[in-house]
Amino acid sequence: MNYMKINNCWSILMVFFGLISIGCSDEYLNKEPLSDVTAENFFLKASDLELYTNGFYRMFPESSIYSGDAKADNIITTTLSDEMRGTRLIPTTGGGWNWEYLRDINFFLENYQKCDDENAKKHYGGIARFFRAYFYFDKIKRFGDVPWYDYTIDPSDVESLQKPRDNRQFVMDRILEDLDYAIENLNEEVQAYRITKYSALALKSRISLYEGTFEKYRGITGYEKYLQSCIDASEELMNNAPYGVYTTGNHSSDYMNLFNSLETETSEVILSRQFTQSLAIDHNVNYYTTTSSYGRPGMPKDMVNSYLMKDGSRFTDKANFNQLSFIEEVSDRDPRLSQTIRTPGYRRKGESLNIAPNLGATMTGYQLTKFVTEPMYDTYDESVNDLPILRFGEVVLNFAEAKAELGTITQSDLDNSIQMLRNRVGMPPLILAEANSIPDPYLENQYPNVNGTNKGLILEIRRERRIELYMENHRWDDIVRWKSGQTITQPLRGLYFPGTGSYDLDNDGQIDVVLYEGDTPGNQTAGIQYIKLGADIFLDENNLVDPQPDFNNRTFDENRDYLYPIPRVELQLNPSLTQNPGWE
Repeated sequence: MNYMKINNCWSILMVFFGLISIGCSDEYLNKEPLSDVTAENFFLKASDLELYTNGFYRMFPESSIYSGDAKADNIITTTLSDEMRGTRLIPTTGGGWNWEYLRDINFFLENYQKCDDENAKKHYGGIARFFRAYFYFDKIKRFGDVPWYDYTIDPSDVESLQKPRDNRQFVMDRILEDLDYAIENLNEEVQAYRITKYSALALKSRISLYEGTFEKYRGITGYEKYLQSCIDASEELMNNAPYGVYTTGNHSSDYMNLFNSLETETSEVILSRQFTQSLAIDHNVNYYTTTSSYGRPGMPKDMVNSYLMKDGSRFTDKANFNQLSFIEEVSDRDPRLSQTIRTPGYRRKGESLNIAPNLGATMTGYQLTKFVTEPMYDTYDESVNDLPILRFGEVVLNFAEAKAELGTITQSDLDNSIQMLRNRVGMPPLILAEANSIPDPYLENQYPNVNGTNKGLILEIRRERRIELYMENHRWDDIVRWKSGQTITQPLRGLYFPGTGSYDLDNDGQIDVVLYEGDTPGNQTAGIQYIKLGADIFLDENNLVDPQPDFNNRTFDENRDYLYPIPRVELQLNPSLTQNPGWE
């Protein structure tokens, strides 16, 4: 691991240079010359600790915050991910096996006690522990067992440099110890862009659920303690933190407005990535979802089918549900559907004109609208709405799932968790007894390894999670921890079209799309999309849009594909490392 050869002074210098890009106050920029900064004259004041730990925030994802959905089966684009196609290769170097941030964190933890401000030491020590947990959780998810280091390594320390992997439960327990320290010592305040006690609790909820379900679905002994850890952290947030589910009482827009607001809604969002026009810190979600030249992302039909009817009944119980016109299939559904994709009546934020789905901008016909803001931000990398990293809505879903998987859930638990999300959009309650009495066959087909007393309820919680957390970077992690890789090999489909003809997609009585074969129609009408079958769009034998006709026979290797391979060079540098199963 060549990161360990960076000397201490260089580590501090890199933090300084990195922080300039994320913004510092003038007092930090007017410090002594960088050439004079050493471990001996730094870490002495609270401002030193703040400045150093600010560099850790670069670990958070930027616009790729929704990449976990495109990596799996939630977002279908012009190019399927290597994970979806089963075409990942062993890299020579890189591949996520990088450790620079860990060295910076451990170096801080070895030096921050020099500061004489006790409150600052507690808080910023907690931030460092939070980020070490965050760092190692990412490594565990990607590689499984990894070597645990809680100290910086001297270049001559061959034993440490060539250390074998530690057992994942050992590492997970160290992660939770770091989070417990952070929870105990971090400031207890609402700070959307900074780590607080509440951030640490939310991360502990997420990590504990991941590990508990990862181990349960692989028959690993001891998974129960992680599920209970998730429950405990979630309950602490639910009962003793100033957060809830954002709502103004408007069922038709509150879910959408939570995500298209330029500034973080701190009544629900615990931690977010800040974007701002003044500092040219931006992302590309508007461009990504509205242009025909950047991936053409679309929601797959199986997810559209998963949304319940507005009265709580199952859409997939309807006759011929897969062959309904677009207007029919999106009518009277869970309101989150119309606040996530374009449906009849959709208007861009700040606009008064209803607009239909643009088939040129989506591979499936179901055009994404979550996170989409005003048209003025449609240019590449011009979006500046904040993107959530941790929010209360996820915490209540974690709580309900952990209790269901542990077998301790009650109707009261559902009422105090998932029902808050459903109340926001005016959906009826999830009834425990009903869910378990007749499990949804459609969901059973998606997740065939769910069994036991709470089978029906667990399936319903998975439905709720996929819908509520759509485009928030959870789907790939969920597929992995549920050991449900075969789910992403199922057919990818889009809108139903009976064949060539003219179609009104927004129910305004006007033609929006013309599907044709052969020569391009003459005398075309402005505002109508002309789509050629077999060229611009493909239909399968059931007249459903097939967004990826070349990839209908995808496979997922159950013995290999839940983890990533360790790069070849790292195996050569450290002969104590072993390659992940199936990648040898």
